Amino acid sequence: MTAAATAAALVVAAGGAAAAAPPGRRAAPAPAGKARAAAPDAEIAASCAPVAPPAGGPAHRRRAVPPPEGALPPASPPPAPAEPVTPPGASTALDDCEGPSLPRPRIVPPAPPAAALVPAPAGPKAAGPAREKIGGPGAAGLGDAYFKDAGNGGYDVSHYDVALTYDAGSRGVAATVTITAKATEDLSAFNLDFRGPKIVKTLVGGRPAARSRKGQELTLTPAAPLRAGRAFTAVVQYAGRPGPVRAGSLGTYGWVPTKDGAIVVAEPDGAPTWLPVNDHPRDKATYAFHVKVPNGLRALANGKPAGSVRKGGATTYHWRETSPMASYLAMVAIGKFQVRTGRAGKIPVITAVDPKYAADAKRLQSTTVAALKWEQKVFGRYPFATSGGIVDDPRLDYALESQERPVYAGFAPDEEFVVHELAHQWFGDSVSLSRWQDIWLNEGFATYAEWLWQERGHADTAKGIYDRYYRQPADSPIFSPPPGRPGRSSLFGFSVYIRGAMALQALRQRVGDKAFFTILKRWAATRAGGSATTPEFAALAEKVSGKKLDRLFQVWLYQSGKPRKW
Repeated sequence: MTAAATAAALVVAAGGAAAAAPPGRRAAPAPAGKARAAAPDAEIAASCAPVAPPAGGPAHRRRAVPPPEGALPPASPPPAPAEPVTPPGASTALDDCEGPSLPRPRIVPPAPPAAALVPAPAGPKAAGPAREKIGGPGAAGLGDAYFKDAGNGGYDVSHYDVALTYDAGSRGVAATVTITAKATEDLSAFNLDFRGPKIVKTLVGGRPAARSRKGQELTLTPAAPLRAGRAFTAVVQYAGRPGPVRAGSLGTYGWVPTKDGAIVVAEPDGAPTWLPVNDHPRDKATYAFHVKVPNGLRALANGKPAGSVRKGGATTYHWRETSPMASYLAMVAIGKFQVRTGRAGKIPVITAVDPKYAADAKRLQSTTVAALKWEQKVFGRYPFATSGGIVDDPRLDYALESQERPVYAGFAPDEEFVVHELAHQWFGDSVSLSRWQDIWLNEGFATYAEWLWQERGHADTAKGIYDRYYRQPADSPIFSPPPGRPGRSSLFGFSVYIRGAMALQALRQRVGDKAFFTILKRWAATRAGGSATTPEFAALAEKVSGKKLDRLFQVWLYQSGKPRKW
């Protein structure tokens, strides 16, 4: 089903009321003859997860984008949440998931890898005033306009080693996370973002470190200050039952329990629900996952499989993500999966589906391979070692472009969905955001990839889709707010996706096909593995095309209302 048909089905199924399809992330296709329900998954509710708002509640990213045909009602502010909204830096979803009333998992936290520990420098222990002379605490946030508490200052992470044991009886975990980083300033203390279960032990440089936790901020105070430029390790051991975060228009995300395990979908700030992390796309790192599960379950994660070891009643699955990755893209999937492997050229493709979606397993694999081969021709060399996708059962009805292995939560994706999530591997995953305000660089580009896919098959043209959207009235929600400054509550709104894609079509018409596709490929190649901003993309577009484009980007990305002259 095309994106247009999907949204049209939702509108028709809702009795013709287009308002029933609120702004949202690229969302699941509706079943034939009826709209997607917003009902909560009983298993999630039973597993200490938040209950999704009822139909008619706040707009969520789970819904489909509007069709290009026909008019839509005027945009209006989202209604007040029917359920409490999780304040930034806190997770009400976890309030009942830690404490005396919760049975502890019947497992022992794994020991930290000894070889990964970097000894603290020898010498007398710094304390009191001497510590202050050497350095102060790192910043508790990076000051992102939309998530000011996300990320932390004073250090740069290079690698996360995650050893996690899942207990099916308690649905809890015991984990040891070893963080390898470098101090970028003298530090007496530093913060991690962590809203997860009870902490058992913390080490810095192999020595016990004092800790305190408030909201999402976990502050570690090493036995001796960290000098600027010095590499160090921090180890956090914890045990308990993680749960997702609920954030109004951003939906439910993070560590989400499933019927037979759990799935992680963490955009934008859900990684701290299960992982102590420097949670901002600006600080990308490599990852290793060692996930121990009872026999009969499987564990998947980002990157390359690195083998599995069966011992007694459990199996440990090893995965390695060797390319820099933003923390919200880190993914673990635990459950009973049907796994398929293949190749798109030389790229290994690994897909997995929950037994509920066994009939869709072959199609997911073949579509992923076909889309990946095509997108390499359009966007340039694929930036990662493997590809694939995972379909799991929680009824979230949206997808997330987890690096190398997108997650489709509660549905089997159609072709356009797969194209969209794979396009993110270039735009959003390899080239990440420096600030959340520029989310259109992810979603506008991935939406435009869907239009190009239609153009490829001669089913439509990107220009034709653009023209039909442009005919919508000025008060259509596809035009407001401007995608270059959508605001936190509209991070996954219609305009970010649709007007963002329209901005790219406007650019294509201005500079011509040759320059336009050179811009896309060069952006993906020159920024691979890093992060970037809209002004940097605009500068590249001007350099490649030789045209002055400031008016075009200003009108399409930052000016309120329907673009008229650019």
